[in-house]
Amino acid sequence: MSYQVLARKWRPQNFTEMVGQQHIIKALANAFKEQRLHHAYLFTGTRGVGKTTLARILVKCFNCETGITAEPCGTCSSCTEITEGRYIDLIEVDAASRTKVEDTRELLENVQYMPSRGRFKIYLIDEVHMLSGHSFNALLKTLEEPPEHVKFVFATTDPQKLPVTILSRCLQFNLKRLSLDLIESHLALLIKNENISSDAESLKLLARAADGSMRDALSLLDQAIAYGAGSLELEGISNMLGLLPADRMAILVRSAHEGNAEQLMQAIEDMATLTPDFEAAADGLISFLHQIAVYQATPSIYTDNEHISVLAKVLSPEDIQLYYQIALHGRRDLALAVDCRSGFEMMLLRIMTFRPAGTDDIPLASVESKKKLTEVVTDTVSDKGHLIEEIQNDYSPRVAENESIHSHETLKPLEPLLNERRIETPPVEPEPVAEIIKTVEVVKEVIVPEKVEPPEAKKIVVNAEPVVNRTKATESIEKIEPKKVEPIQPSQDKKKENTGNIWHEVVDKLKLEGMNLQLARHCTIGHQDDENITLLLDKVASQLYSQTAETLMQIALQQYYHSSVKLTIKVAENTAETPDQRTHRQQEERQTGAEQAIYNDPFVVELQKKLAAQVIPNSIKLQ
Repeated sequence: MSYQVLARKWRPQNFTEMVGQQHIIKALANAFKEQRLHHAYLFTGTRGVGKTTLARILVKCFNCETGITAEPCGTCSSCTEITEGRYIDLIEVDAASRTKVEDTRELLENVQYMPSRGRFKIYLIDEVHMLSGHSFNALLKTLEEPPEHVKFVFATTDPQKLPVTILSRCLQFNLKRLSLDLIESHLALLIKNENISSDAESLKLLARAADGSMRDALSLLDQAIAYGAGSLELEGISNMLGLLPADRMAILVRSAHEGNAEQLMQAIEDMATLTPDFEAAADGLISFLHQIAVYQATPSIYTDNEHISVLAKVLSPEDIQLYYQIALHGRRDLALAVDCRSGFEMMLLRIMTFRPAGTDDIPLASVESKKKLTEVVTDTVSDKGHLIEEIQNDYSPRVAENESIHSHETLKPLEPLLNERRIETPPVEPEPVAEIIKTVEVVKEVIVPEKVEPPEAKKIVVNAEPVVNRTKATESIEKIEPKKVEPIQPSQDKKKENTGNIWHEVVDKLKLEGMNLQLARHCTIGHQDDENITLLLDKVASQLYSQTAETLMQIALQQYYHSSVKLTIKVAENTAETPDQRTHRQQEERQTGAEQAIYNDPFVVELQKKLAAQVIPNSIKLQ
């Protein structure tokens, strides 16, 4: 007898032999137990997860000679013929090769006839999403109300392409990807039955390469058995899949972490002799870093892998997280590199160059970085905090340790910098970064400011004599008292007229904000003497008044005038102009003046006459 591939030899023949998909098996088993049977079933999911296998088991459950059951016998003539693919009442169709509406009509012409042998005539349509739109339309009526002796079973990897009219007529079951543990345990059972020697690591690699598909896993197992001449070995599986073994991954990670560029590039060169698939190598590196991170969190998971356990103790969790992120971005950018090898090398060089910020053992970057540090000192000597931030940023990259890097002979001294500032000071010997920061503090203290300009609003006049120390200048400024603002009192002969024009000057000097300020801006002075002030609130803005707002405004007036002032606010029809109305009037006047200036401009007038130009309305805005 000819050899039968493992995917066909070990295809499940009943629900109990199925691996995974328990959520679907339970639903179908209960449906058969309760005899709640639908006329159309739809199985969806990625390749190799058991769609067609479940469909054929379903056919056995319907037509087993022992009855309609969730546990077909597998020995009767119907079950045997279904297993062998020659059951006459099972019409299995590949929709990818029969997409035309004529094929669908021809298929449905025999729906009305009773089955030849079985209990039901079952139409199994695989990759049903490949049917054309007209084919679906031809199928709709029959699918919704088929004869009692007809069942439909559909399978597809792309249910989004099915019309909703088809989906609504079917019981839909979504098959999930199989987990690594399920695939690995099933492969271990199969090689035991096949008398194949193997180890756990080999099966893990095959399960990971299957990517959730049991059929892919069985096909890879067939290939691995042939590659290993009847046995499975880790090195052989790695070579077959184009993966790097764990020991070589460990060499790459450790060399990059220690900054050993020569050893790192030699390891990549040796890797190139084993496999040219650097994309697969990048995937393997990402998986290897993931395993180290998982081991650091839960050491009991990977205790059997010596390389992972050793690196997990050498590398910190912060290093692993950073390396993993760099590897992910490097894997994404492989397609943008000149070739995959150069992209893979740059990914590892980045891992070697960078490490988490704040690590104590970060060596100095390079001579060029030291020169850049001196430039930063020159440019930012007046801002110590900014200087420290720049130094930390410049020294965040991690590079290989080198004696010439640690020496201070190439560091540019600060003497030229001090000469530029015209400050006589002895030459400063090159010092480490911490000492440079201290030197900057001293330099900052002795800088002679060219001129100190106090804020104009405070009208502060500083002595013209040169200030030696910037700190002293600041203290001098703080000691100067601002000129006391004299309150504006309305004269006796103007209390009854134009009082609003005086109130707007007072409002601008009160310490009010928000709604309280708006309330004050909508008032005018109705009466004022040494002890009492009466404000008239515009009736239009009466909603702004509240007892709390009046109290706060009285406190502001007491701070402006004196503590004995009492305030009264009355709502009235104002004849005087409020500060708010005054502001709007001035804005309108400025806007009108600006528009007239544009319209009367000789150049604009000339353009209007000769070119029929027009000024766009409402386009003139004040800055």
